[in-house]
Amino acid sequence: MHNRRHAQTGQRVTLNTHRWWRDAVIYQVYVRSFLDSTGDGIGDLAGVRAGLPYLKKLGVDGIWLSPFYPSPQHDHGYDVADYCDVDPLFGDLAEFDLLMTDARRLGVKVLLDIVPNHCSSDHPWFREALDAGTGSRARARFHFAEGRGPDGVEPPNNWHAMFGGPAWTRTTEPDGTPGQWYLHMFTPEQPDLNWRNPEVGAHFEHVLRFWLDRGVDGFRIDVAAGLFKHPDLPDSPDPEADARTRDSVNPLAWNQPEVHDVWRHWRSVCEEYTARDGHERLLVGEVSVPTAREHAEYVRHDELHQAFFFDLLSAPWNADAFRKVVSEAMQDIVGTGSTVTWVLNNHDQVRTVTRYGEPTTEGSGLGAARARAAALLMLALPGAAYIYQGEELGLPEVVDLPDDVLTDPIYRRTGSRARIRDGCRVPLPWSGAASPFGFTSGVEGAKPWLPQPAYFAEYATDRALADTRSFWHLYRDGLQLRAGLPQLGEGTLRWLETPPGVLGFVRGDGLVCAVNFGTAPTSAPVSGTPLLSSGPCAPGVLPGSTAAWWISDCTNP
Repeated sequence: MHNRRHAQTGQRVTLNTHRWWRDAVIYQVYVRSFLDSTGDGIGDLAGVRAGLPYLKKLGVDGIWLSPFYPSPQHDHGYDVADYCDVDPLFGDLAEFDLLMTDARRLGVKVLLDIVPNHCSSDHPWFREALDAGTGSRARARFHFAEGRGPDGVEPPNNWHAMFGGPAWTRTTEPDGTPGQWYLHMFTPEQPDLNWRNPEVGAHFEHVLRFWLDRGVDGFRIDVAAGLFKHPDLPDSPDPEADARTRDSVNPLAWNQPEVHDVWRHWRSVCEEYTARDGHERLLVGEVSVPTAREHAEYVRHDELHQAFFFDLLSAPWNADAFRKVVSEAMQDIVGTGSTVTWVLNNHDQVRTVTRYGEPTTEGSGLGAARARAAALLMLALPGAAYIYQGEELGLPEVVDLPDDVLTDPIYRRTGSRARIRDGCRVPLPWSGAASPFGFTSGVEGAKPWLPQPAYFAEYATDRALADTRSFWHLYRDGLQLRAGLPQLGEGTLRWLETPPGVLGFVRGDGLVCAVNFGTAPTSAPVSGTPLLSSGPCAPGVLPGSTAAWWISDCTNP
């Protein structure tokens, strides 16, 4: 049990520790880029285990592990060939169990990334489907369909895949003749599963129980608004919308009403485990839908516990835009009984330092200053927060990777570097002045799977820990205050009247957070010295591109 001060009454209330997820701070570990223990240049589970003390020191509540299951790695593990094992690239089940043991000892929660919308074309089910032929039970687990036009030479509909090109690939039948087409909303190596087939749901219940029995604390669900497609698979009025936006836009392929029944069932499975030991398991969904109101439908009391709220990530650096995003989330999502799950970055997005920078001010540090301010803003908001690895170091996007090292399937399928994701996945720098910066060890001359630029030396973890002005110390200090102050974490917020370009709010009993989105200094909403600030901040002044926290008994209504 633990105590928190109620945000409205100020009285202390007792909460059960199994509600840990409501205001947790989770660190996303992109396993292949975190820490390599074997010297092959690819991060692994033993590397994650070695890094747990670092993450405990940072102050996060838990970790989310990117997929480490057996996979041909066409999409870095999001093409799963076996959902109940570990790819030898990352270790084995024994190493996973050691990781769980160490995490439990340190009090660090562990979430796994589960991929239910599609599997790998190497999955035994899909290989069986190719061999079984038209009309088979094996093909009914996927979306196989006859082509259109003479001899079925055209795809069954006009949908395009999110990663470019048609969403359909034609098979070759066992006798060598052209056959049916199968649906893949990402790449041909990732066939979409047919969730209208009860065998699919039964298989994933088995997968959930396999990992829950090994002690995991929950799951991050990939493409949680997916799974079901329109039963008639009709043409789309805007077939290239997904590829154009790199988002789940096609209303015929995403956000179908039947998906909510899946999350109700998965929630019931988690509740079954919770009933045994009182520890709540978490389901957090990657939900990309048009509005906060639709987002809220996924986190109703009997569905997902939480879903990533991406609107803060996509908001322009503007006080009015941020206020609108936060207000809509608080209105629509908190009303369901859930809490908002804030995120500024992940393995699919340009890193915040680069995203918040401006080409005309490159090298000025503006992007870094804004990223620091955004971090303090996010950590002050009610609800949960997710931090992508390297954000605590202030890593910028690596924008100049040579074409011949790019591995993102978007680049392979389109030939374009637009919106590719390799630049945010470059392995972390841990120590030293030259690559591999302590990321990989054991074999002399071993190279990380993506090359690290020389300037990563400035961001290495050992340097960050030694410099109290670093991003790392800002995150660590913010996390410590968030864990210790009753005003922060779950609760409500009240907006303050502020000058144009400044966003300010009060949390609980007098915790004030303000962010100056402009570049010129302005008056601070509180006259005293800040409790914590993202940059130098004299009493009574809030510099440009800066966020600060104060404790105050007197704030304007």
